[in-house]
Amino acid sequence: MTECPIPFLAKAFLALTLLVLGTPACAELSITRGSATAASSTAGNAVPEWIYTLKPGESFTEVASDLLVKSHSADRLLQYNAIENAAMLGEGDRVRIPLSWLKRQPNPARVTSVSGSVQLISGMDGTKKPLTENTLIPVGDEVLTAMGSATITLADGSEVRLSPDSRLIFNRLTQYGKSGMVDTRLRLNRGEVHTRVKPVIEGGARFEIETPSAVAAVRGTAFSLKTGPQGTHLQVTEGVVDFGAPNHTHRIPAGYSATVANNNGNRGKLNIRKMPPAPEINPLPKVLTQLPAELTWKQSSATNYRLDVFETQSGRWVESREIRGNRFDIGRLDNGQYEVHLAVLGQHGMAGMPGILPIEVDLQARSAHLLAPDDGGSVNDDMPEFSWALKGKNEVARVEIAEDDTFQNLVATSEWAPGTTALPSRPLGPGQYYWRVVTEAGGNSVATTQPRKLVVNGTLPPVRIISINYVESQVRVFWQRVDTAVNYRLQLAEEPSFNRVIKEATLPDTTAALRLIPGRRYFVRLKALSDGPLQSRWGPGRELYLE
Repeated sequence: MTECPIPFLAKAFLALTLLVLGTPACAELSITRGSATAASSTAGNAVPEWIYTLKPGESFTEVASDLLVKSHSADRLLQYNAIENAAMLGEGDRVRIPLSWLKRQPNPARVTSVSGSVQLISGMDGTKKPLTENTLIPVGDEVLTAMGSATITLADGSEVRLSPDSRLIFNRLTQYGKSGMVDTRLRLNRGEVHTRVKPVIEGGARFEIETPSAVAAVRGTAFSLKTGPQGTHLQVTEGVVDFGAPNHTHRIPAGYSATVANNNGNRGKLNIRKMPPAPEINPLPKVLTQLPAELTWKQSSATNYRLDVFETQSGRWVESREIRGNRFDIGRLDNGQYEVHLAVLGQHGMAGMPGILPIEVDLQARSAHLLAPDDGGSVNDDMPEFSWALKGKNEVARVEIAEDDTFQNLVATSEWAPGTTALPSRPLGPGQYYWRVVTEAGGNSVATTQPRKLVVNGTLPPVRIISINYVESQVRVFWQRVDTAVNYRLQLAEEPSFNRVIKEATLPDTTAALRLIPGRRYFVRLKALSDGPLQSRWGPGRELYLE
């Protein structure tokens, strides 16, 4: 046992007290999972305690003010520890504090990430709303995943990853003031959670997940818990978990799984198994600069595996799937850092110990090569097609169109897509524009081409003939006015295809008189003209016949 750094006078008082208590001086009191009790200052009475060690620069009075509820003073805590003077305590000295004296307050959990459809159910009125990132989850609320998943961080930094088709209730979220201790109790009604729990401070801190058939009490570990009609299954990958039917738990160490059955014949029965070892994953480059990347592992007798991909910083569950064989193409990842977890699937579909491979994705976008339209070119179409060639890997691109080369105000774009051609999102009116192509890779790497100038000549609306009047040997044609037209071009032919035009004229008005030979069939059509290069398509032809 190491010697405690307690001043001489304090040692004398503590030694006298500990002789009465029968507790060895400087011994950490035995606490198990925060539910056992420690010796109190009164012989024969056992109360839950927590031992606090003074840090450099801390005074006993400051610590007592930070940690104790108002009904318990620093002087009373000195009496509890049989210490006459606070000045006797310094760095490294330990103080016993009854848990009931500590400040407590509910501390909500926080949503770190959400993928897919996830709902938050209020514990106050049962209302449902979509769960979003950074939402605070108070005591009593439930999280219900459908096809989605969520990562939730608790007050002490512990992390809970909720898989699809799960329901988790937050029964208790208590923090003991500034002590760093928490009392967290969750209920998993169905589904699966993966947790990474911060080490629990001895003497009252608690982390438990209850299911309809079992309970898991945790000291500080990484484990997964899955529950359903057949029972509850536990897998421990780090640390230890006390697991089993309520009041009948056993300690399950890392590398082992355990199942509590829920069927009538074996209800409450606990089966413990050693988990299959982690697959040996072949290394990949430290940084992946293009995707997909082939992940492989050494062949074994196993044929089925479970693969999970988590985002390192947020804990977001990016992908989860069952695969066969010993290879998998990693793809569809944005730039960032990830953990790939690979585990053997046993006969009952239960995963073994995971092999964990950290990877970093760093995709870089490159500027596209512009093909058409040419720089400074002109088009008559108000929906021109733009084309380019991509130079990089795993890129998506879009066209951006603006009226000036700064592109501060875009007048049209195209959708982000991996293709190399696109149409603008809306028709372009006649005028001068600038266009460019923006490429993106990995979600945050962007490259932009130099702008090109483009003139859109555009088109005028087609001309529609309104009526035709026959007077003796003359035919008068009337057509609809086009607001932006200056003139109209008229064609007359003897067949509907207008391959052989017998008369063509440019007219300023919306009517024309034609002399026709009686007994012959003719066809007439018109188009609108502007004072520039703009013109309409030919309007539909009309048949003319003079008896």
